Amino acid sequence: MSETTSKTRELLIDAARQVFARKGIERTTMNDIAAASHKGRRTLYMYFKNKEEISSLVIKNEMERLYEMLEEVESKNLPADEKLITFIYMRLDAFKATVTRNGSLRANFFHDSWNVAKVRKGYNLQEIALIKKILTNGIKEGLFNIPEVDTTALIIHYSLKGMEVPYIRGLLGDSPDRIIQRKDSVMNLIFNGIKIRK
Repeated sequence: MSETTSKTRELLIDAARQVFARKGIERTTMNDIAAASHKGRRTLYMYFKNKEEISSLVIKNEMERLYEMLEEVESKNLPADEKLITFIYMRLDAFKATVTRNGSLRANFFHDSWNVAKVRKGYNLQEIALIKKILTNGIKEGLFNIPEVDTTALIIHYSLKGMEVPYIRGLLGDSPDRIIQRKDSVMNLIFNGIKIRK
């Protein structure tokens, strides 16, 4: 693929993302995307078979951006406990920023529809691998005592997925202090559990 072809393709995908964010995927037509990109329908169909293919690529691009941010946190030179806290905070904030950038939740970008779930599947596995890496390093550093790293990584990942919509909708706090307090509660639960140690 030439550089010009690649740039045109990215321009079309970004134009589609903006239209999807504004109108929602269902109400967007190929004509809308062509108009927003200032390209003809013929050009659009040279690159993509249909709207569903474009929407998958839009979601894929957004997930790649998110994953790159998570990878950056994992590569930081920090003790594993600080790294895990940073990872969790950044993931929640970055996910919220991604959804905000793409319109409301009604724009369907991150609803658990079949298309989104299919695109997210690979990135979920990559995220779990990053969490496992942090946990494994924490064990080596003598900071974590985890009998099953794989299971713990899955629990953290699915806990974060479960917090996405409440966090985006502000249900974890409506002020910065309240959000920090709720996040601290999550950290306390992850690091200390709920049982009193004697």
